[in-house]
Amino acid sequence: MGKHRARIRELNDTLRTTFIGGKVLMTHSIASLPAETKASILERVRTFDAFTKDNDPYGQHDFGSFETAGETILWKIDYYDEDCVYGSSDPADPSKTTRVLTIMFACEY
Repeated sequence: MGKHRARIRELNDTLRTTFIGGKVLMTHSIASLPAETKASILERVRTFDAFTKDNDPYGQHDFGSFETAGETILWKIDYYDEDCVYGSSDPADPSKTTRVLTIMFACEY
């Protein structure tokens, strides 16, 4: 794995596991769930480690999915510029990137 890709992976893992280093968003449907359910979903995102070549072909740990209470939950990380207007010019450089982790039901994607 190249240094650039490894750095993106490291930054993504930090955001996903600590919710530090970017923004964490939930769709309205996720945010409307009971507190215990939301807490469980957030913990599942934080501890997600089921990365495979199929769901993580570039090795950047920027997407995952899991089942909970009969529903498929997705999370994904996108890379924006500092103002969240355009895509980041260099996702490996945190000074040029705002990471946004979004958590949603699969049907909302």
